[in-house]
Parts: sequence; structure tokens; C-alpha cells
Amino acid sequence: MSATDRTLKSLGLPEAQWLWRRLIVWTISLGLTALLARVVERAPAAAAVPIAEGLMKLLGLVLILYLVAPSAQQLVELITAARLRLGGGPR
Repeated sequence: MSATDRTLKSLGLPEAQWLWRRLIVWTISLGLTALLARVVERAPAAAAVPIAEGLMKLLGLVLILYLVAPSAQQLVELITAARLRLGGGPR
């Protein structure tokens, strides 16, 4: 087990296994998709298009953030590397 894994477990960060990150993103994605379907069915024709476009953009943003955003493990490694480069030394 690496030092980063031990740090993540001691901090209680769930992203070490990505389970929580996946569950949150899939739950949000399913909720937004269901909301999109419901809005398209119930909204008047003139209002449905802008609402649907906004919800699709929000869904796309969530999925892009899931793919691009760093995990907690990567953030810990970045902060540690930044401290070492700035001369703060290891903690």
C-alpha cells in the first residue's frame, strides 16, 4: 500500500476506489435524463426547446467533469508535489 493510499484511507476519502464518484455521477445523470424526458412530455412546445437544451447542456457538463476532474487521490498527489516544489518539505 502506497503512502497516498494510506493518506486517503486516514482522511476517509471515498475516491480511492471511485465507487462513490461513479454512483454520484450516474445518479445525477439518470435524474437529469428523467427530468429531460418529463419536461419534453409536459412542457408547451414553445418552452420545451430551451428547457431541453439547458438540461442537455447541464447533463453534458456533469459527464465532462466526471471524465476530466481529478480524483481525491490525484488532488492529494498534486498538493504533495506542489509543497515539495515550493520548498515546504514533506509533512
